[in-house]
Amino acid sequence: MPTEEIYKKTAIIIPTYNEKENIRKLIQTIFGISQELTIIVVDDNSPDKTGEIVDALTKKYKTLQIIHRKEKNGRGGACVAGFKKALEEKFEYIFEMDSDFSHDPVDIPKMLDKIQDGYEMVIGSRYLKGSKIVNWGLKRTIFSKFANIYARVILRIPISDYTNGYRVYTRKALKAINCERIEAVGYIVLSEMAYQLHRQGFKIGEIPIIFVNRERGISNLSIKEITSAFTTVLRIKWDYMVKYKN
Repeated sequence: MPTEEIYKKTAIIIPTYNEKENIRKLIQTIFGISQELTIIVVDDNSPDKTGEIVDALTKKYKTLQIIHRKEKNGRGGACVAGFKKALEEKFEYIFEMDSDFSHDPVDIPKMLDKIQDGYEMVIGSRYLKGSKIVNWGLKRTIFSKFANIYARVILRIPISDYTNGYRVYTRKALKAINCERIEAVGYIVLSEMAYQLHRQGFKIGEIPIIFVNRERGISNLSIKEITSAFTTVLRIKWDYMVKYKN
């Protein structure tokens, strides 16, 4: 198990948009692991007042922070805003995770343990031995598996899950990512970030997780966003081979 000193050095970035049904319980659950953790919520001006709920909770939890963005501008951009804040505040280990309990906070200590073994990024994978996906239909399961196989064939990163946003980075790895180069949108941003790190020789690890499709609220992932990932993977490969040779 991680020490309290490790938890003190850890920030968890949570992008939100209309997550009032989830956010309070999620924050409480994470702080139930350790009060030394820091949570940075990045809210895209949620009409359901998610941001106001978090504002109220900051009075109870001293290490809870919130960034209010003016409009909905995508998960990737929200995470980048949180990453910049965490780097400014000198955190050593920086998570990103979704706010709907599809990413179980119980895996936070396991991911921190894994990153202590010499890895620079650790992914909570849905496709390792011991992993499980709950509440997905057959079509979505097949599509996701195919998308990840396709990404591995094209990008050649030795990981099993390219598109799950449950990750922890070391400070060194996160600083090495050039966010200005990232042109992808949606969850394919995750593949582009991993590809940058892989090209620079960073060691990427994974742990198996149980991924539970959101039990509350409405999914923010569109079919258009998923299908565009296929052409975007080819564009990423081309850009980093031709445009960005270093």
